Amino acid sequence: MKALIITDGTDVIHSIASLIKDNLSGFNTIVLSADKFDGTELLAADFFFIGCENPSPSSFNFLEEMLSHINLASRKCAVFSVKTKTIKYLRGIIKPSEAGAAEPFVSESFFDFNNKANETEITKWLKSINI
Repeated sequence: MKALIITDGTDVIHSIASLIKDNLSGFNTIVLSADKFDGTELLAADFFFIGCENPSPSSFNFLEEMLSHINLASRKCAVFSVKTKTIKYLRGIIKPSEAGAAEPFVSESFFDFNNKANETEITKWLKSINI
């Protein structure tokens, strides 16, 4: 099975993407910054994740356009962020594609005092969406 994680390239989102990848057993997983995404990777993915820190990053222009013109009803998707307002944006960009949207991951207090991502939260979330 193949999984794709598309990010805005920010440090916090890349950290979450790395934890997702590390916790996806049985998947061949690719993590890409949206500015390096060309669309073909999405067509090969069984499950895809999209994450960004703030709504409407400029690197997502192509991704937004693609998702508004492609039917991904046979694919599963999950979105993630560290800001609740960004989840609404992410849900909005995947809606036209008809991808099966899993419960989103959002944690506004995602980092501990050492500025390390909370792997326990990620593991719990992935189990809840049956990955």
